[in-house]
Amino acid sequence: MTRNLREAVVDLDAVRSNVAVLRRHSGSAGVMAVVKADAYGHGLVPCARAALDGGATWLGVALLDEALALRAAGITAPVLAWLFGPGERWAEAIAADVDLSVAAGWVLAEVADAARAEGRPARVHLKIDTGLSRGGAPASEWPGLVAAARRAESDGVVRVVGVWSHFAYADAPGHPTIDRQLALFQDALALVESAGLRPEVRHLANSAAVLTRADTRFDLTRPGLAVYGLSPIPETATSAQLGLRPAMSLRARFVLVKPVPAGEGVSYGHTHTTTSDTRLGLLPVGYADGIPRHASNVGPMLVAGRRNQVAGRVCMDQVVVDLGDAPVEVGDEAVLFGPGDSGEPTAQDWADAVDTISYEIVTRIGPRVARRYHGATG
Repeated sequence: MTRNLREAVVDLDAVRSNVAVLRRHSGSAGVMAVVKADAYGHGLVPCARAALDGGATWLGVALLDEALALRAAGITAPVLAWLFGPGERWAEAIAADVDLSVAAGWVLAEVADAARAEGRPARVHLKIDTGLSRGGAPASEWPGLVAAARRAESDGVVRVVGVWSHFAYADAPGHPTIDRQLALFQDALALVESAGLRPEVRHLANSAAVLTRADTRFDLTRPGLAVYGLSPIPETATSAQLGLRPAMSLRARFVLVKPVPAGEGVSYGHTHTTTSDTRLGLLPVGYADGIPRHASNVGPMLVAGRRNQVAGRVCMDQVVVDLGDAPVEVGDEAVLFGPGDSGEPTAQDWADAVDTISYEIVTRIGPRVARRYHGATG
């Protein structure tokens, strides 16, 4: 049997366990597991099923295509999608019972028109911008959006089933923006209620808020990164300290091992030079597979039971490792990151090495890297 030269091994039991931890932190609120971006690179459908098995009651995605893919896979749990452009496949979404985020009048108008044509009301969640200054209706437009949604609900073309917003700074517990956004959200909810709308769910808490701010739970929490076992507050607590387990391990096998003398420049630009007679190993992963080019000379990995790192520049399809006297042969495995059980780096270690966040490390792993799943929900 041919072995994968590069693979991301995803532990679905870890996903299920992480959601169970988040479910306990959510108290009486339900849990919407966010599975956008191919479940943060882990695999949309397998991770959605594992999250539901772990106690999630909703699923959240950015794109309508992602929501429809969940439906095509036979997943019937409530699904919210929230990132749209004009002329989306609204009728298809409504027919598939996908909940739709509404943050602007044009979205509401297009959704209402599609619902009339479809002959059934659309399920919508009104989104207010409470301070992230990204998605969501600004406070100045919120009263008008709420009034328009109330009219559309009276006309029978929409059902306002949710109200929501998103934090800007929940990963810094105690930051003053958290209280300010919470207060603005509560004001927005009061206006919704005074307009006569009765949403089923109100949701604000992302992964960090689920774990640090019980007063932001409302009816539904909306964790993303923590579902996959990565700490949303790495400067405060590790995954292990939060009771989470990283679900993805990235591995590659050496395809070439060769001796080189001291003083040899390695890879483009010769940014690494061998300091003694050594052996170099070649791994078939590069920036086309999601390895950051900024990981040149610093990207950590575990090789033959020892910590090592990328030698020289990361190339499109490959990286070089200066093996020294490590007992490595062609076909042996290097672990670029994983849960850390055996001394291998974690995705957070990679993030620290290249000055980014763990979200980017896992979501950028590309389609040339095979996904292999294990666990009881696999």
